[in-house]
Amino acid sequence: MMIEFGLSKGSFNTKFAPLAVLAARFAHQQTLKPLEQVEVAMKTVDFSAIDKLSQVLISMLADCEYIAEVNTKLRTETVLAAGWGFDHFADQSNLSQTLDELNLTNLSQLEQAVRRMWRQSSRVLEHDWRGFLQLDLDLSGLPCGSQAEGSQKGYFSGKKTAWVANWPE
Repeated sequence: MMIEFGLSKGSFNTKFAPLAVLAARFAHQQTLKPLEQVEVAMKTVDFSAIDKLSQVLISMLADCEYIAEVNTKLRTETVLAAGWGFDHFADQSNLSQTLDELNLTNLSQLEQAVRRMWRQSSRVLEHDWRGFLQLDLDLSGLPCGSQAEGSQKGYFSGKKTAWVANWPE
């Protein structure tokens, strides 16, 4: 599959271009192949149960907090759907029905499939655990700008850090 990115004035653009790139990478590395091990007993009309499970994952990657958001965010994205190998995305009701049909065996199979996908692409498994894993946390309590995404005032016990203490001279 050849995916080309660029600026155009056509009506065939997508606002989810990074997800199209991810689709190409997933296809090349066969990242979603473990989902084929999940055996959901459902009839197939437009999409198989595995296609619908893949589309649930895509909806999560597209920042759909709820399945209902699929209709407003992804349903019209035919270019993105083509990047993932679909003509279009399934309706949210079809995705919900598929999730409702999962039994305990299916959930166990899904858990194993997700674990295999995680192991295939995780960098944590490559870390040399004989050394330290460094995490950079800012616990200084310095104020952030009001326009910072998700910013909110937090609670810090004890004495506040002086403003100039964290700024290089």
